Amino acid sequence: MNYRVSGLDPQPFEHLFGLSDKELATNNAVRMTADEAFGFPDRIEMREVSIGESVLLVNHVSLPDASPYRASHAIFVREGAEKKWTGENEIPPILAKRLLSLRGFDRDAMIVDAEIAEGDAIEPTVLRLLDNPEIEMIHAHFAIRGCFGGRIERA
Repeated sequence: MNYRVSGLDPQPFEHLFGLSDKELATNNAVRMTADEAFGFPDRIEMREVSIGESVLLVNHVSLPDASPYRASHAIFVREGAEKKWTGENEIPPILAKRLLSLRGFDRDAMIVDAEIAEGDAIEPTVLRLLDNPEIEMIHAHFAIRGCFGGRIERA
């Protein structure tokens, strides 16, 4: 079975790029500068932001559906990111290097199944979840901090 992992569309965040810190605060966002090589995962380009690059810490609604599982959490986006990452049959490094909570949702945005996976166990877990015809999509969340990592669907 083929699957696709998608980063976020940059358009909903573009209005924040270049704002002053005060203007960001009125939008519930904070600018930070990456000071480590690991720890600032951009959800648009699905990569670790390089040391010295600017990121915005923003609240993102990852599951906007009218469901008990409606969800939002803080995420990083690289300031100025322009192109959404999409990969087929490939787990991007920002997911592969973290302990993930993989949550399989049906078309009504209800959880059908969920598992914790890490490293080499991520792809087989994704494939097992997607083998269930009830599951329409998987949300990958970073298990430690709980933030949305990415969306996985059948390709």
